[in-house]
Amino acid sequence: MIRDAGPDPLELFDRWFKEAEAGEPNDPEAVALATVGPDGMPSARMVLLKGYDRAGFVFYTNLESRKGRQLASSPKAALCFHWKSLRRSVRVEGVAHPVDDAEADAYFATRPRASRIGAWASDQSRPLAGRFELEKRVAEFTARFALGEIPRPPHWSGFRVAPERIEFWQNGAFRLHDRLVYLREGDGWRTERLYP
Repeated sequence: MIRDAGPDPLELFDRWFKEAEAGEPNDPEAVALATVGPDGMPSARMVLLKGYDRAGFVFYTNLESRKGRQLASSPKAALCFHWKSLRRSVRVEGVAHPVDDAEADAYFATRPRASRIGAWASDQSRPLAGRFELEKRVAEFTARFALGEIPRPPHWSGFRVAPERIEFWQNGAFRLHDRLVYLREGDGWRTERLYP
């Protein structure tokens, strides 16, 4: 059973996420992100959660990638965390808003140097003739930024998914799972229990 679920879903998410960080052996911050393309077709992929607060859930990407372009044309997004070893998942649905430049710059500066080079070198989601082409671009940007700090590329930033709906799922015996959903109502939340 989902216990100690108060009126604020972020408090419950914070407890579950900390338990996942302590108990999930691989990438507790991994989350499936679903977006919708201009053709109305959904698209899902894994990203890494890089922060969360009362305003929403933050991830970073190349803005010219498929997901970046899809979010620019339709900012609706869904996230799904699945912590298999804990037998829990959390689903989030809402609207994705770009983070501001200062927040993106601050996070970019914490990334390993090779990851910052990679952000410049990768034309994410676009056709690649071969691995050598990517390695050549990595070498070019490594030479370009051989000394000093590596600035954040103008095409690289983050999004914060502002939740309208958050569903918590806990595995139950005989597939009688426990599901608790929080629905945004004004400045607060209303809760419902759902059949498994």
